[in-house]
Amino acid sequence: MAMRATPIDFIDGARAVPSILLDDWIYSPNTGERLQQQRASAPHEVERALAAADRAFPAWSCSPIETRLAAMEAMAAHMASRLSEIAELESSTTGVTIRFTRFVSVICHLAFRAAAGMLRDRAANPGALPGKHGAVEVLRLPLGPAALIVPWNAPAPLAAHKIANALAAGCVAILKPSEAAPLACDLFADAAEAAGLPAGVFQIVHGRGDVGARLVADPRIKAVSFTGGLRGGRAVAAACAADFKPAQLELGGNNPMIVRSDADLDLAAQGVVDGLITLNGQWCRALGRLLAHASIKAPLMDRVWARLANVRLTNSLSPEADMGPIVHASHLALLRRQIGDLVARGGVATSVTPLPDLPGFFLAPTLIDGCRPEDTLEEIFGPVAAVHTFDTDAQAIGLANQAPYGLAGYVFSADETRARAIGREIRAGDIKINGVSLVGLHPLAPRPAWGLSGIGAEGTHETFDFFQGTRTVGVAG
Repeated sequence: MAMRATPIDFIDGARAVPSILLDDWIYSPNTGERLQQQRASAPHEVERALAAADRAFPAWSCSPIETRLAAMEAMAAHMASRLSEIAELESSTTGVTIRFTRFVSVICHLAFRAAAGMLRDRAANPGALPGKHGAVEVLRLPLGPAALIVPWNAPAPLAAHKIANALAAGCVAILKPSEAAPLACDLFADAAEAAGLPAGVFQIVHGRGDVGARLVADPRIKAVSFTGGLRGGRAVAAACAADFKPAQLELGGNNPMIVRSDADLDLAAQGVVDGLITLNGQWCRALGRLLAHASIKAPLMDRVWARLANVRLTNSLSPEADMGPIVHASHLALLRRQIGDLVARGGVATSVTPLPDLPGFFLAPTLIDGCRPEDTLEEIFGPVAAVHTFDTDAQAIGLANQAPYGLAGYVFSADETRARAIGREIRAGDIKINGVSLVGLHPLAPRPAWGLSGIGAEGTHETFDFFQGTRTVGVAG
C-alpha cells in the first residue's frame, strides 16, 4: 500500500496541505524510519474552519432527519469500502498489530450505522409531558459546532464514533487527529464527499495541542469531545470552563486487576497478558496494577511468564504478530524512564518476551514487583504494570481504589456473586469479571469515567446525547 504523501486539511469543502511544517515526524514504529514530516494548520486555516462551521450549522441543524440518515448510511458505506486501507495505515503508523487494526477498523463504518439508529430512535420517541394547558414539549436539540480531538493509539475508530454521533445529532464537526498518526483520519473527508455533505458540516484540521486549544477556546465551538491524556484533558476542561461549554473527556487510567485466591489461574494469567499486550499496552483500559492474593501469587506469575515467553513481538504488519512496537521513539524513551524510576524505588522489573532483531521501537511487556503501592499510582501508558499482593477482599478493594483514576477494573474469581460485589466497590466506570477485552460488555453499555479518567461517559446512547441540549416549551397559564 502506498503511504499518503502528507496529512490533508479538509476545510469548507476543499482540501489543502497544512501550511506549517513541524519539527517532528510521522514514523514507522517497525523500523524507526521517518515516513513524513508532521504538519499543522496555521491560525488562519483554523479560523477558516471555524467560520465555515459557524455558517454551516443553522442549515444542518434544521435539516430533515431523512437527510442526516442518508448521510450516515452513505458515510458508513464508504468507510466500509476502505477498511483494509484504514487497518494498514493505522498499523503502519501506530505499531498496533494488523490483526487488531483489522478487527477494530469495522468501527469506522458501524459507528455511522449505530448513530443512524440513535437518530431514528430519538425521532420516533419525542419527549412530552402533560400540562394544564396542553403538552409540555421536551426537545433535544443540537448544541452547535463541535470540536473532536482524538489520540494516536486508535485514531480512526475513535474519530468515527465522535463524527457519526455529532453529525447525526445535528451538530457540525471539526476533527483534529493526533499529529503522530493522522493519516487514516483523513479518509473521513472522502466519506463526507461521497455522502454529499454541505461544505463546513464536517472538516479536518491538523497539528499539536495549540491547534486543539485554538478550537476549544473559540466561542463558536459549543461542545468538545476529547480522548487523550490527563494533561490535555485538564487543558480542555479549563478552556471549556471559560464559557461553560459541555466537554466529554475520556482520559487515561491506571486500571487494577484483582485476582482472588479462588480464581482460575490460567484464565487470570491470560487476562494479565491480554491487559498488557492489547494495543501494545497503549490503551486507556490496559492493565496498570496487578493485585494478586498472596496465596496464589507464585503460581499465577508462573503461568503469566509462560504465556509472555510465547508472545510474538514483531513487525506490526506481520499476520503472526501478537504485539507490535511502541508508537514512536520519544514515547519509548518515556516508558523506559518510568520503568527506571520504579526500579530506583525498589521495584524489580521482569520481562521474558523475546525482542525481535529489528530496528523499531520495541519494548517487551514488563511487570514490576516490590514497589510500595503508593509509588505506583500514576499511569504508565504502555505494556507495563505493577504487581502487589493482598490478604483480604477489603485490602484488594482499598488497593484498587488507591489510584486517582477510575476508567476500568478487572476481577477474577470463581465466585461470580462475590466478584460482582467487589466490582460494585471499585471506583471505576467499567468493571469486567473473569475477562479482559477491548469491546464493551454490551453494545448499549455506557463507558463512564471516574476521577482523573475524565468527565461523563461514552457509548451508543451517551455520545449521541452529549451533542444535544434540552429545551422545554409549553403554555404557562
